Amino acid sequence: MKCTSYYPVIMTDDVAGTAAFYCEHFRFQPLFTSDWYIHLQSAEDEHVTLAILDGQHETIPEAGRGKVSGLLLNFEVEDPDAVHAACRAAGLPILKALCDEDFGQRHFITADPNGVLIDVIKPIPPSAEFAAQYDASALPS
Repeated sequence: MKCTSYYPVIMTDDVAGTAAFYCEHFRFQPLFTSDWYIHLQSAEDEHVTLAILDGQHETIPEAGRGKVSGLLLNFEVEDPDAVHAACRAAGLPILKALCDEDFGQRHFITADPNGVLIDVIKPIPPSAEFAAQYDASALPS
C-alpha cells in the first residue's frame, strides 16, 4: 500500500468549537468547512493536517460512532517554550509541565476541549542510556 496522506480525525459533538480551538491555539486554518466535518491545515506546513468530524455522522458505522477518547496528538515544533507560554497565557490546561526528558524530548502536555491530549515536542539529544536504543538516523543533531 502506498500511502499518499495521513491525518488524525477527531470525532466530537462540537465540530465548530473544536476546529476553532486548533485554529486559535495551534495555527491551523480550514481547507473545507461543513456543519459535520472540517478539514484543517497548518499555517506553517501544508503537509500537517487534522480533521474534525461529528461523531454521530451517518458516514461512520453505528458501532464506531461517538466521541474521541484515549488520543494523544504529538506536535513537533521548533520552540516548545514559546508554545508553552502562549498556551499558559490563553488559559489552556497544562497537564504536564514543560521539561526535558532523558529519552530525548523537551515537551509539555495540554488538552483540547474534548480531552484529547496534545504533546508539544522538540527533539533533543537523549541521554547515553536512551541513545543506545535509537537507530542512528533517528537521533536529533
